[in-house]
Amino acid sequence: MPNVRQSSLDIRILKSAGVQEVFLTAVGDCSSSVADQARQVYAEAADFLRSTGARVVQERLFVSADAAAASAARAAEWKTLDDGVAPTLLLDGMPGRVSGLQVHAVVGTEPRIVGGAVRTVELDGRKHIFMNGLARQGAGDPAAQAKAMFEQAEQLLRLAGADMRDVARTWLWLGDVLDWYDDLNRVRSEFFRRCGLIGEARALLPASTGIGVRPAGGPICAMDLRAIRWARESPANGGPLFECFEAAGRQKSAFSYGSAFSRAAACDSPAGKTLFVSGTAAIDTTGVSRHIGDPAGQIAMTLDNVRAILQQHDCDRDGDVVQAMAYCKTADVERVWRTGWNLPWPTVTVVADVCRAELLFEVEVMACRNATRV
Repeated sequence: MPNVRQSSLDIRILKSAGVQEVFLTAVGDCSSSVADQARQVYAEAADFLRSTGARVVQERLFVSADAAAASAARAAEWKTLDDGVAPTLLLDGMPGRVSGLQVHAVVGTEPRIVGGAVRTVELDGRKHIFMNGLARQGAGDPAAQAKAMFEQAEQLLRLAGADMRDVARTWLWLGDVLDWYDDLNRVRSEFFRRCGLIGEARALLPASTGIGVRPAGGPICAMDLRAIRWARESPANGGPLFECFEAAGRQKSAFSYGSAFSRAAACDSPAGKTLFVSGTAAIDTTGVSRHIGDPAGQIAMTLDNVRAILQQHDCDRDGDVVQAMAYCKTADVERVWRTGWNLPWPTVTVVADVCRAELLFEVEVMACRNATRV
């Protein structure tokens, strides 16, 4: 293994007989400039990926400012790792830092590029589909951009031989989320209804995060996506490759109060299985926000809600979590989080609005049983 500074780089590996999945999390050193932080995280990540022959399938970087410098650092360090698919570049609300780099990569197989924006991996008759940073800035107001963004995803899925019914997980990056979250929910529900995800088979609603993190470069919203389907239709194919759980753990369906997503999804992945826990906050079984004005209370309840989902799906060992995101409404909430909790999860923390004005904190995780830490 290459020499890496463990303080900034966390690597989890999931192995199968023929392929490995690499989940890499790198956090910048806030004592240096944003440009230097970006060079650090990309250099360390690139060293490891090259040493293992890993190929990137999904990538996102959270940076407070100077996105151009971060992109330049990526170009300088990534070099042959750059396959032409742009990463998701996102703006954190805390100035002066690279909050984190998250990379999902595979070893032992070569991703195929579709439409210049989609990576696919075919293994054991399954087609795994990965998308980064879908956005349509010129489409109009936030609702129009969101509609065009979903339609873009649908078009790219068709190019990859799939459709929206194959989507297990979405990440929605929403600038000024509190100003137009109701519009987002309306647009998403209308789109999902047209695609057949809402109706008698509501279990097709993907797991999701919808968070107030603005994409760099100008668009009000962007989306990352994971999908999976059988590579070829055949009577020999087994059953569904993923399952969505509209209600999970301690929380009931979010669809009951207008948000069309599932609390979690369990999905086949290239080297095994992944549990996606959607963005989760201090919301009780009736859909009511709890611990209003109490950051510590909301953080504790949020983590209890997340752990309940992990336990329900046999991923309750801390080492099962391969990547996590913590979203703090303000710098003060972040201080409460950093000083009060020290979870052994590979976590990127950013300052961002949550989807309700009274919510101060949100967490999402990806977990894989039998993952190991390098």
